[in-house]
Amino acid sequence: MSDPMPILSSHGVSFAAGGRRLVAEASLGLAGGMTTILIGPNGAGKSTLLKLLTGELKPVGGHIEIAGAPLGTVPAWRLACLRSVMAQHARLAFPFSAYEVARLGVDGVGRALTRQRREAIVAESLAAAGVIDLAGRRYQTLSGGEQQRVQFARVLCQLEAGRSIAERQVLFLDEPIASLDLCHQLALLDMARSIAARGVAVLIVLHDLNLAVTYADHLVVMDQGRIIAQGPPARTLDDALLRQVFKVDLTLSRAPAPGLPFLLPQQHRARPAA
Repeated sequence: MSDPMPILSSHGVSFAAGGRRLVAEASLGLAGGMTTILIGPNGAGKSTLLKLLTGELKPVGGHIEIAGAPLGTVPAWRLACLRSVMAQHARLAFPFSAYEVARLGVDGVGRALTRQRREAIVAESLAAAGVIDLAGRRYQTLSGGEQQRVQFARVLCQLEAGRSIAERQVLFLDEPIASLDLCHQLALLDMARSIAARGVAVLIVLHDLNLAVTYADHLVVMDQGRIIAQGPPARTLDDALLRQVFKVDLTLSRAPAPGLPFLLPQQHRARPAA
């Protein structure tokens, strides 16, 4: 069940760096119960927009609100309860175990919880991310995909711990499946959808268009720093948009769900658009 009022919304947000405008007048709303997926070619501004929405970057124009308040006015401790972020790249210099990395999500926002509850949250999150068997391993010895799943466990910890303070929350995932095999890609996206079903607003940056149209309730397409289309996948992604944004001519077919388009794999290869 989706929440009609966005938990987070941006209004004409822009950002520039090095004399280049990386995001231009981006407006969107993230509603509870909805999985929003952001797609676009490399350099379209997807990760920059995500960093603006999370508060990591400050816009040069427009404004962002979260839970009814201007994003920039929300104290850091409360913001950590309202939103959880899995960045595209996460480097860790300290010799932490996988368990300790996941626990970082609780340490900052779960201080009011009992020790028993904090430990339960970490164990539950590691299990949900499929890495409970890696809990005692040093993080640096894990493969890229295993590290990514541990980071997912960390954001799950933060969300669960934050629920004791903020009922309406946002989950941000920036390219969360880049290093994962297909089985774990689907497992992570299934988990993200289940989190949205609990009332969380979920925003995911993806490159895989097949997975984007399969998992998105709301699809947002960026190109050259601008949001050029958004809406339900079936009404947003079409041949003309694929040629315009991704510079390819792809064969479209129909997914099992009526009215939902998807890209035919392998036997229909992309051709450069004329």
